[in-house]
Amino acid sequence: MSSPSASSSDKQPKPKPQPIDPILRNALRYTISAKEYALLHQYLLSRAPVVKKRTIHPKRYDAIVKGPDDYNVAAFRASLRLGVATFSGLKAWELITTKLLARGTTVKRTQPRTPFWKSSNVRLSSSLALILLFHRLLRRFFVRIRESLLSNDARSFRRRNPRVSRSLTSKLAPAIGSSLAGFFLAVYPGDQLRVTIAIYIMTRALEFSYNYLEELGYFKNRPSWFGSWMIMPVACGQLLHAFVFDRDCFPTSLGTTILNQSPEYIQKRPSDYPSTLPWPGTYDIVDSLAEISRQRWPPFVSPILFPNAETLPNRLSSISPITSPAHPAIKSLSCALLHPQDPSCLRTYIQYWIQAFPKIARVMALFFTAMSLTRYKAFLASPLSAANQLARKILRMSLFLSGAIGTSWGSICLFQTLLPRSFLSTQRWFLGGFLGGAWAFLERSGGRANFLYSARLSVDSLWKVGVKRGWWTGLRNGDVLLFVASLAAVNVLYEVSPTSVNSGVARKGLGVLRGEGWVDRAALMREGKGSLADERAREEREE
Repeated sequence: MSSPSASSSDKQPKPKPQPIDPILRNALRYTISAKEYALLHQYLLSRAPVVKKRTIHPKRYDAIVKGPDDYNVAAFRASLRLGVATFSGLKAWELITTKLLARGTTVKRTQPRTPFWKSSNVRLSSSLALILLFHRLLRRFFVRIRESLLSNDARSFRRRNPRVSRSLTSKLAPAIGSSLAGFFLAVYPGDQLRVTIAIYIMTRALEFSYNYLEELGYFKNRPSWFGSWMIMPVACGQLLHAFVFDRDCFPTSLGTTILNQSPEYIQKRPSDYPSTLPWPGTYDIVDSLAEISRQRWPPFVSPILFPNAETLPNRLSSISPITSPAHPAIKSLSCALLHPQDPSCLRTYIQYWIQAFPKIARVMALFFTAMSLTRYKAFLASPLSAANQLARKILRMSLFLSGAIGTSWGSICLFQTLLPRSFLSTQRWFLGGFLGGAWAFLERSGGRANFLYSARLSVDSLWKVGVKRGWWTGLRNGDVLLFVASLAAVNVLYEVSPTSVNSGVARKGLGVLRGEGWVDRAALMREGKGSLADERAREEREE
């Protein structure tokens, strides 16, 4: 028998847990969810006895963080994490570029210190976080308004306000209303990155619109050659024209790539050339080509045959080190500048292929081989088939890039032979780029991403050229308006036809933006595991 003291001690009530501070409670709610805390406690906190004694049990944590507005808390939590992750990534990249990549440089640029909240990293992170937060909140707001107006209690309101009711009860109202969150892009200052984001969303919206029209059967009888590769000739034509005449409106990195891959057409300083004598740089050569076209492609007068004659116009005297020893049989000044040692334009074009194609093929082989490491299972299952497919992709892409660059340069000589000097003297640069871009036909089956990337560069360049030349005037915060309209189009297409968004990552990203989680609606609908009604019900799962 137990003693009276022992029995009385057993009956003593256990001490109640002390109430948690409201500020700490809200901080926990807005930091980590109950499910995430349970996983953290199971795999990490419970493994350390010292930490386990000082941490809250998952059931206790679940009771603490529960509240009436779990959806809003989850939206805020996701946006906060996005902001922190974006800021951390930008700060890490800034440290890498300023500390590691810039090591050894002697030139130090002194920039005025800006307040922390005005730095570009903070403003970009805040912009993305606010877009995510308000996109979720606005979507839930319009979903609830739609449900309220469709109820019987709102019948009188629908009769009094038919237009407003039709707009708010539309199936697309939540998709369009939530897109108003895109105005928070204006938190980030208007520079090139903001314009790039707006143009990217616009081109994706156009791509998804084309996919939707294709699903509706509008392109059933299209010819076999019709496809996205047709974007490339127009984009390359515009980019080449801007590269020659408006280089300040042209992407610098692309210009450097073009010049580095043009060994036969851009004459470098010879190794035995005296260092005291001037030699035109690569961009000086391009500027001289622009001036030659403005002067309607003058003929070449060889200083070797006519040493006492004036062989170069005054504005082109800088290219004299290249053209003076040029072959006397060359007839055009542009040919004397591009290939001074060889009077044959065709032989120069063939020599270009001999020099450029192996170099580009090596780069493409390294790139696509590294990209194919993620598909190692396909190589293990069928090594020959996978290797053959990889080799074909490398060959097609190498031919496409080599042909695009070489044909754009070679077309200058071609037009000298076929066209009169004054006919389309400057516009023929667009035609040359158009011919170079036609090589995209080789990559028509799998190069849509590259074609759209070139289209985005071309749209950005064309807009800057138009503003520079006065063809149109820029609209204040026009990139933000374009972003909002494009985001609305993407949301509408995803609502009407999820399969029109032809990227699983994009569909899952839209799911996160809408508050549905990392889910693919198109995959769920194909498997019969979800419907639009189920998707709407899922939005209230945390309420």
